[in-house]
Amino acid sequence: MWLVFKKELKELLRDRKSLFFMIALPVMLFPALFGVVAYFSGKAVTEAETKVLNYAVVGAQYAPELVDRLANNEQLSMVEISDSEDYKTFINRGDADFVLVIPESFSDDVLAGGQSVLQLYLNDAGLNLVYRRVNDVVDTLSKEYQQAAFTILSLDEKQAKGLMQPLKIEKNDVADQRENWGEKIGGFIPYLIFMLCLQGAMFPATDLGAGEKERGTLETLLISPIERINLVLGKFFLIAFAGVTSALITVSSMALWGVVLSQGMAIELVAEFMGAISAIDFVLMFLMLVPVVAIFASVLLSLSIYARSFKEAQGYMTPLVFVVIVPVILAMLPGVDLDGGWAWVPLTNVALAIKELIKGTMDYVALFAIFGSTAVIAGALLAFSVYWFNQEKVLFR
Repeated sequence: MWLVFKKELKELLRDRKSLFFMIALPVMLFPALFGVVAYFSGKAVTEAETKVLNYAVVGAQYAPELVDRLANNEQLSMVEISDSEDYKTFINRGDADFVLVIPESFSDDVLAGGQSVLQLYLNDAGLNLVYRRVNDVVDTLSKEYQQAAFTILSLDEKQAKGLMQPLKIEKNDVADQRENWGEKIGGFIPYLIFMLCLQGAMFPATDLGAGEKERGTLETLLISPIERINLVLGKFFLIAFAGVTSALITVSSMALWGVVLSQGMAIELVAEFMGAISAIDFVLMFLMLVPVVAIFASVLLSLSIYARSFKEAQGYMTPLVFVVIVPVILAMLPGVDLDGGWAWVPLTNVALAIKELIKGTMDYVALFAIFGSTAVIAGALLAFSVYWFNQEKVLFR
């Protein structure tokens, strides 16, 4: 078995394409992709914040002070609109970014006129920050009107606050920082790791079965004095090794780039969060990945052995990504936790356990159910791979 493993490992290390997908791709491409996304996202936000917006006002005579405030804003440019114009058509045609309609009942005297409702028409499908900019102007003027009303009523600051908000709830979060961060990112980390393990194992699995069929080396391997079960186990362990290696390299790369690109407080927060997770929890996360990778390796090897060609194997394996996504997404849903039967659901239970370990709220008793159910499924799939490899009709189809 280990002789087969070493042989396949040497071939894997000689293959530049495999090394690229296992090492170079995670180290360089993923951080580059995140950097590109962050760059263009920041650029889009900056452009939206600095863009001069064209606007039209209907009923300007009812609120001259508000109209003056809008006109004095350097990032806003007023355009004319006819009384018969349809606001939706006017905006979608590109004549203006928004139309502000001021009612006849508008009044700067809050006590006499009450609340005035302004109608803002805009196309809010994209990143335009229209509402925020208009609200900043209106909110400033609204606070001035409030203060004028409080002055007339001879209310001090305390009375004014009581009038505006008679009751207020102060939230006191008893969860520590680790639990807060764990709840926010704990569901995403298993998804990332599972996908990386699967993708990292997919290429070598395709090569070890369907690839050997195409090269004509499978027959030579079968006539060697090595039992079929040892051939399967040797290939199986190499696929599992590739999956785990790819995941570890990618996660380590992302963590390293995250620290390099972070500044000051961000590094302290990351260091504090990572330091709160004990070494035992990290070990448990890794151990739970072992049966998960075994499941992936068994299924991928079976599909690769069945396929006639490298291309056909890739066609079989691609839908497997969607099969893995579903149970991981279930672990992200609110109300889904390790209570009850979820501890026995394959993949979902491991994703939930990793999330709980990150949060620091893990019920370690549930690990028995998680390890047990996942190991049984992994063992059954590995047994099926051995059986599948012993079928001549499968090997030479």
